[in-house]
Amino acid sequence: MAQADGATTRTVIMTVDDDPGVSRAVARDLRRRYGASYRIVRAESGESALQALRELKLRGDLVAVILADYRMPQMNGIEFLEQAMDVYPGARRVLLTAYADTDAAIDAINVVDLDHYLLKPWDPPEEKLYPVLDDLLGAWRAGDHRPVPSTKVVGHRWSARSSEVREFLARNQVPYRWYSAEEPEGRRLLSAAGQDGERLPVVITADGTPLVEPEAPELAARVGLATTPAADFYDLVVIGGGPAGLGAAVYGASEGLRTVLVERSATGGQAGQSSRIENYLGFPDGVSGGQLTERARRQASKFGAEILTAREVTGLEASGAARIVRFSDGSSIAAHSVILATGVSYRQLAAPGADDLTGCGVFYGSALTEAAACQDHDVYIVGGANSAGQAAMFLSRGAKSVTLLVRGRSLTASMSHYLIRQIEETPNIRVRCGTVVESAHGDGHLERLTLRDEHGSTELVDAQWLFVFIGAAPHTDWLDGTVLRDARGFILAGPDLTPDGRPPAGWELDRPPYHLETSVPGVFVAGDARAESAKRVASAVGEGAMAVMLVHRYLEQS
Repeated sequence: MAQADGATTRTVIMTVDDDPGVSRAVARDLRRRYGASYRIVRAESGESALQALRELKLRGDLVAVILADYRMPQMNGIEFLEQAMDVYPGARRVLLTAYADTDAAIDAINVVDLDHYLLKPWDPPEEKLYPVLDDLLGAWRAGDHRPVPSTKVVGHRWSARSSEVREFLARNQVPYRWYSAEEPEGRRLLSAAGQDGERLPVVITADGTPLVEPEAPELAARVGLATTPAADFYDLVVIGGGPAGLGAAVYGASEGLRTVLVERSATGGQAGQSSRIENYLGFPDGVSGGQLTERARRQASKFGAEILTAREVTGLEASGAARIVRFSDGSSIAAHSVILATGVSYRQLAAPGADDLTGCGVFYGSALTEAAACQDHDVYIVGGANSAGQAAMFLSRGAKSVTLLVRGRSLTASMSHYLIRQIEETPNIRVRCGTVVESAHGDGHLERLTLRDEHGSTELVDAQWLFVFIGAAPHTDWLDGTVLRDARGFILAGPDLTPDGRPPAGWELDRPPYHLETSVPGVFVAGDARAESAKRVASAVGEGAMAVMLVHRYLEQS
């Protein structure tokens, strides 16, 4: 359990140590020096400390410094700080170590961007503890850490548009509070906004401005997301904010290219919706798609990349040495080069009733904002690839049961072995192979599903929750007539453009296309939108980095 002293409005200093005596001693010394100005929160395990941090975050409280002991069971200090920085990235981080652990502390400087490590014992605190904390608190105060008032969303639980708005805000890391229009506080907010509840959702921004059924561009602009480019011309435009696009933005900006990333919804792509990625290099305990996305976005911004959200690209054309990118509102930007990292989306479920219930019990992707509402319910998932397996494992923690509906005869052809093993070992997950959803039923929200097996037999089951992870449709229709694509819409590049050894039609350069270059010189593709790509997060990030290398080569020879 985490314990706190003082008023709840004060900025927090947190200390974490599994030894109760040490925990109390550190808190005592902190309280003696800083208790009048800061709230001291102590915890005796990494897990309880993370829970306390999440609660502080939800309340809008600030955390200035986190001190964690290195040698804690279950979760050591470095592992704890690595997760804590996802909740409070601006908090200063201190590791308490014994002399024998100094090598680990030095390693932590790179792993968790450690600000300082302190050797035990820290007595006398006037010499060994307070000077360090004074400097860190001064550095923290020098930054802009004012609390961010939360956005309020008033809507209906079974409203597709309400679900879309919540998902948009959550995936873009915009803090918000949800209010049902049927509850007293929700009605009070609607009344204050001058609304009768006929048009939902109503979003009330942090400055008190009500937005009725806002579209993504308006919502993004009003909650502080960048939607307008700062310039007319760039070295590199990256279209798409999934792993490939974020990888390209990080490498492009870090290597001196004036880079802008354009994303139509939220950074992260399909990977950003994953509840747990366990086979990504460097994360042996796994990492959520949201955590990975947020770190990558912060990294790209740190190097100077612009990130535009809720901007839909509708056209691409070559004009001399410039590549023109056109937006749906008629505006445009230009650049020396473009990387297409538009990714893929889940295919729509071809079952009667499913379209009408989308967002009202039928969801595409993980829809993490709905996971809490699945507590103690029966949940169905359509799909047999890793994304479906990861969602099943995540939802199984709270759901009464999870049923995985797989068209094929087994999971082995499409799912990683480690996930299959985890699913087999989870008692409340059931796998039904050779089974499809024939139809979905419900009045205003999903109530039942008709399932059909490979022998043609049907079964009607009660169901309020259906999550769909089927197929991969590339976001490339807007490129028709611009770059060459295969029959399924995936973009051809490099050797795939020259199967007979001859360059593609209209290619005017005296060299063949580079490995990730499309049929338009200076326009490259990376990630899942590329024909025959690996469809893995690691390969997408790698292709984003490789595309930037090829952009440099293109620019040097242009």
